[in-house]
Amino acid sequence: MSSTDKTIYIATRGSALALAQSNAVLAFCRSQFPEQSFELKIIKTTGDKLQKASMARIDATLPRGLFTKELEDAMLSGEADFAVHSLKDLPTILPDGLKLGAAGKRVDVRDVLIGKTKMHVADLPQGATIATSSTRRSAQLLERRPDLKIVPIRGNVGTRLQKLASNPELHGTILAAAGLHRLKFQIDANGVLSGEGIPEGVFATPIEAADMLPCVGQAAIGIESRENDPRIDAVCEKLNDSATWHCVTAERAFLRGMGGGCQSAVAAYAEIVGNEIWLRAVSYLSKIVRRGERRGPLNQAAELGEQLASELRT
Repeated sequence: MSSTDKTIYIATRGSALALAQSNAVLAFCRSQFPEQSFELKIIKTTGDKLQKASMARIDATLPRGLFTKELEDAMLSGEADFAVHSLKDLPTILPDGLKLGAAGKRVDVRDVLIGKTKMHVADLPQGATIATSSTRRSAQLLERRPDLKIVPIRGNVGTRLQKLASNPELHGTILAAAGLHRLKFQIDANGVLSGEGIPEGVFATPIEAADMLPCVGQAAIGIESRENDPRIDAVCEKLNDSATWHCVTAERAFLRGMGGGCQSAVAAYAEIVGNEIWLRAVSYLSKIVRRGERRGPLNQAAELGEQLASELRT
C-alpha cells in the first residue's frame, strides 16, 4: 500500500472558529496533495468542557494545554496525524514526541474593542464595565484606564456577543481581529459588525498593536505534528509561512523564558522589518510594569526572545 492510500487525519476542536481554521487547512492540503486523502477528526478538549470556568482564575491543579491535550493524545496514539490550533493556545513546551511543525500565515494581529457604540478605549465612559477573561488584555486596559471595571466572560464568539448585547451593564468586550476575520465577520466604515449570528447594534473598533500588544502567537495557525514523521513533515513544509515562523519563534521563546503560559499577564509581538526581527514585549508579572524590545537577524529569533525574557524577569 502506498503512503497516499492511507488517509491523513487532522485533529481539531469543534468550535466554530476551530472548524473555520481547520477547514481552511483541509482545503489547502487537498489542493496541494490531490492524490492524498485528508479528513478532519473533531475532538472535544478539557477547555471546551469547562465553559463556566474563568480563564483568569484557572484552578492551579488543572493541566496546561486545556485546549490541546486531547488533540495531542490522538496524535501520540496514532488516531490523528497532525493538529490545527490557534497558535496562541499551544503551550511553548510540548509533550515528548510532538513538535510545532508549521506556522500558517498570520493575519491581523490586533485586538478589537466590541461595544454598543463605536468608540476607542479612551472614549469609554468613566467606570465602564468591560468583559474579558484575558489577564493580558485586562492588565493593558487597566494600565491605560484604571477606572474600568473588568468582569470575566466565557463562550465562543457568538455567545460573547449575545451576552454583550443582552446585558445593559456591559459596555464592551475585546476579541481578536483574526477570529472575526476567520469567521467571515465584517466591519463596515461605520464600525458596524455584521455576520451570521451577530446581534444588531454591535460595533467594532480595532486597537492598534502599539496600544495593546497581542498574545504570543496571536493570529497565526499552529500545526502540531509528530517528530520523525517524514510524510507529515512534507505537508507541514507546504503549510508553513517562513516570515510567520520566525516571528512566532521569537515570541514563543520569550514566553517560555518568562515561565508562563497563554494565560499569563505578558504580551509579545514580533515583526520583520527589513532583514531583521523586531520583538516588543510587556510583562505585568511583578508590581512594576516592564517593557522591552530587541532587534536581530532572522536566524536568531529564539535567542532574541530568550534575551528579552531575561531582561524583563530582572
